[in-house]
Amino acid sequence: MHPTIQKMQDVVAKGDADAIAPLLAEGVKFMPPTYWKVWTGRDAVAAVLGHVGQVFTGFRYRRVMGDGDAWALEFQCKIGDLDAVGVDLITLDAQGLIATFEVVMRPHKSIGALRDAMNARVMRDPAFLKFKDALSNV
Repeated sequence: MHPTIQKMQDVVAKGDADAIAPLLAEGVKFMPPTYWKVWTGRDAVAAVLGHVGQVFTGFRYRRVMGDGDAWALEFQCKIGDLDAVGVDLITLDAQGLIATFEVVMRPHKSIGALRDAMNARVMRDPAFLKFKDALSNV
């Protein structure tokens, strides 16, 4: 398994943006499951992923599939009292850093709960508010 993918599995569930950031390419693109928007840039994406790790409980990767620069990591978690499953679709760049990170999830009700929990968290986070312009389509 690629070392970046291995390390990512260890840090994403902890919700530590400082530990996630070094795994991300400078121009990383993140596509969340909650709306049709792309977050771009290491700082913004690390901030989003840091909050996600705080919203999910019981997060664990069930399967990891991939090779080279293309990976799919199947996960399960809870959002409040709702169960969710999903897949992180990750592409690594030539330096082995995460260049794209797309999340697909189900069921719909859990995704709505994730959106609401994330909005509540990020709008109270002074460090995150510098990315507020990017939130205009949330």
